[in-house]
Amino acid sequence: MFESLSQRLSTTVNRLRGRGRLTEENIRESLREVRIALLEADVALPVVQALIQRIKVRAVGQDVMKSLSPGQALIKVVSDELTTVMGSANTELNLAQQPPAVVLLAGLQGAGKTTTVAKLARLLTERKKKKVMVVSCDVYRPAAIEQLRTLAGQVGVSFFPSDAGQDPVAIAKAAVAAARREVVDVLIVDTAGRLHVDEAMMAEIKALHAAITPVETLFVVDSMTGQDAANTAKAFSDALPLTGVILTKTDGDARGGAALSVRYVTGRPIKFLGAGEKTDALEPFHPDRLAQRILGMGDVLSLVEEVERKVDQDKAQKLAQKVMKGKRFDLNDMKDQLEQMGNMGGLAGLMDKLPGMGNLPDSVKSKVNDGEMNRMIAIICSMTKKERRHPDLLNGSRRARVARGSGTQPADVNRLLKQYMQMEKMMSKLSKGGSKGLMRQMRGAMKGMGGMGGLPPMR
Repeated sequence: MFESLSQRLSTTVNRLRGRGRLTEENIRESLREVRIALLEADVALPVVQALIQRIKVRAVGQDVMKSLSPGQALIKVVSDELTTVMGSANTELNLAQQPPAVVLLAGLQGAGKTTTVAKLARLLTERKKKKVMVVSCDVYRPAAIEQLRTLAGQVGVSFFPSDAGQDPVAIAKAAVAAARREVVDVLIVDTAGRLHVDEAMMAEIKALHAAITPVETLFVVDSMTGQDAANTAKAFSDALPLTGVILTKTDGDARGGAALSVRYVTGRPIKFLGAGEKTDALEPFHPDRLAQRILGMGDVLSLVEEVERKVDQDKAQKLAQKVMKGKRFDLNDMKDQLEQMGNMGGLAGLMDKLPGMGNLPDSVKSKVNDGEMNRMIAIICSMTKKERRHPDLLNGSRRARVARGSGTQPADVNRLLKQYMQMEKMMSKLSKGGSKGLMRQMRGAMKGMGGMGGLPPMR
């Protein structure tokens, strides 16, 4: 998400960063580029105009012109204003009420409402420790109810049964009563969508809302629809008292215009971003972190949170103890590390959150994909248990057999083993010298790249 916008803005930002002083002409030229970048990202025109005006007022004022490093100051102004446009801070769901807290999801057909219901149910169950029930009031789309039943089973939440012949309002009322009886914390209601905004659809959703008075009414919108996302969100916010927005399919949206437009046009906060089809692919929306990612500064906070949440702490602890005791790092350990990286969104997902990655050329980015990681896992899985524990056994004939079994070439197996030996060497140094041994090794590697040559020797 935001690849094209991030590249354009990063180029502008880098040009300003080293300037000893800025003139009004410099700023005007930079803002022209920012404006073009926003329009190309499909940000709604009123939003672009408002954003540029706000940046311009601050840029030619005390904030930038009188700063000791005006280039850096202007970058901060752009970051601050992007954050403000998207909503300043993360807005959590308001679930502090007498159970069940009812959450109603509305949106057009194809926006991903049913999948988002399951994602939200999983997030509330795992991170907020809530008891969740879901119900489908979509009596028009074939198999919609069955789809939600299946997803509810996958994420381990209660499913309230409904039937295509029932009235949506009656279904919702019955579900609320059932949730109250079963002492459920949160009831998430999936509603019917249409291919476009129409009166019948709005009348039904209004009747549903009036019948169950949800504490949260969330509009689910496909981010890839760009400016249309903002227009549709406006139509729904005029008809319903929306409390927030969920942007879906953000992993397929290279422009990101919807995220910058929806909040400004509707006045409602974006609460979650959906990125991918898996049921764990829903994250709270943090405007400040996203603004930093747009400007190529990365999102280290989200990366740390993701590591804490998705890395198997028991396995990590066992590996640390194993290495510190001097036991050999083997191919089973390497496979665990690769799988945990996959759980965190793979290499592409990790790179997206690291500072400076937006400045990498496309030729480099195109080579970073999870296909190579999956190939490495397949190669290790084609080895015997003994070979994984004792990689030295892998002679030429064994490597050829592993290559055939994993559908790869012997050269791929050789490359994997070379990478394994580098990891094993690092782990070996850690076991011999403790954390200082590893730090010395990292320092030597950085020194070789000219990055840490001026640091004093480690004692």
